[in-house]
Amino acid sequence: MLTPSLEDYLEEIYRLSINQGFIRITDVARKLQVSLPSVNKAVKLLSEKGYLNYIPYKNIDLTEKGERTGQFLVYRNQMIQNFLQVIGSKADKAVEAEAIEHYLSRETINALTQVVKFFEENPAIQEKLIEFQKEKEGSGQEII
Repeated sequence: MLTPSLEDYLEEIYRLSINQGFIRITDVARKLQVSLPSVNKAVKLLSEKGYLNYIPYKNIDLTEKGERTGQFLVYRNQMIQNFLQVIGSKADKAVEAEAIEHYLSRETINALTQVVKFFEENPAIQEKLIEFQKEKEGSGQEII
C-alpha cells in the first residue's frame, strides 16, 4: 500500500512516461513543485517497493507493477473529476479530485464509474439533477 504522497509521485511519473517517454528526477520535481531531495527519496522508496527501476543519475523506468498502478491512479483522478462534472459540482474539479482521491477504494471508484456511465447514457436524468440543484440555489435554500 502506498501513502498518498507516494501515489502522487507515481501518478506523475506515469504521466511523464506517457507524455515524454522518459522520466528524470528534475522533471518530476518541476512538475510537482518539490525539491530534488524529496523526489530522490520518493523514487528510492517506489523502487524498493517494486514500482520503479532506478539507478542514480539515470532515467527512471516504470516496472510492470508501476505502470499498472500508475495507470489506475491517473484513471482514478480522471474518474473523480468526471463524477464531479456530471453531478454539477461547481468546485475546481482537479483540486477536489486531488483532495479526495487517496481515500477512495477501488470499489468506490467502480461505483463512481457506474454513476458517470449511467448519466452519460441517461442525459435526461442528469438534467433533472442539474435542474433540482438550480432550483435549490435559486430559492436560496441550502441543502446542507
